[in-house]
Amino acid sequence: MQAVILAGGLGTRLRPFTEVIPKPLLPIGEKSLLEIQIAHLKKYGCNEVFLATNYKSEYVRNFFGDGSRYGVRLHVSEEKTPLGTAGPVTLLKHCLTKPFLLMNGDILSTIDFARFYRFAVELPASLCVAIKKVVTPFAFGRIHYDGDYVVDIEEKPNFEIEVLAGIYVMKPEIFDFIPEREYFGMDALIKNMLACGEPVGKYLMQEYWLDIGQLPDYERAQDEYERHFAVFHQ
Repeated sequence: MQAVILAGGLGTRLRPFTEVIPKPLLPIGEKSLLEIQIAHLKKYGCNEVFLATNYKSEYVRNFFGDGSRYGVRLHVSEEKTPLGTAGPVTLLKHCLTKPFLLMNGDILSTIDFARFYRFAVELPASLCVAIKKVVTPFAFGRIHYDGDYVVDIEEKPNFEIEVLAGIYVMKPEIFDFIPEREYFGMDALIKNMLACGEPVGKYLMQEYWLDIGQLPDYERAQDEYERHFAVFHQ
């Protein structure tokens, strides 16, 4: 199984840490974020990983080498200009001739990659997105009324929505929908496919998931590392 990790983001919301270290190399516990991701991919049968880089690419290349110490074949792809969240895979088109995983480089998750991969491969769609149910507390009491009279109050209800988890399975036919060497995001790809009548699969993941986008998320990742990942990455 092959996987592409998007590791080229600037990490502006995690400054000042990312002024020195690329976001995917930020330490969580005793490992970097990318090391945790690679180890988890390997656990579920991934033997070849492509790191799509841009910002501070040389740091990533020097840190990982050929991936042999992680038990995978590792390649570093460098964008000369930013290509978004979908565009970087076009630089690897010649290598990705079978269904492959694509994931953001700022995600911590215990998702069973093998199960997701099998589900997506069997689905008649060239793109399958992993989604996650997120529960967000609401800070106010919600009023229910009929005309001028209150009929009920719901104290601080939670909002539940399903969001893109930043983890995908793509089949080689996906390259027909992604312009080469142009900035192109996953949102644009999904919208374009739907507009063309192309099916886009979805996989509701139940496992732990955290998007490390801001400093509070990074602090949370440090707190939760021991519970979710330390046992697998010693």
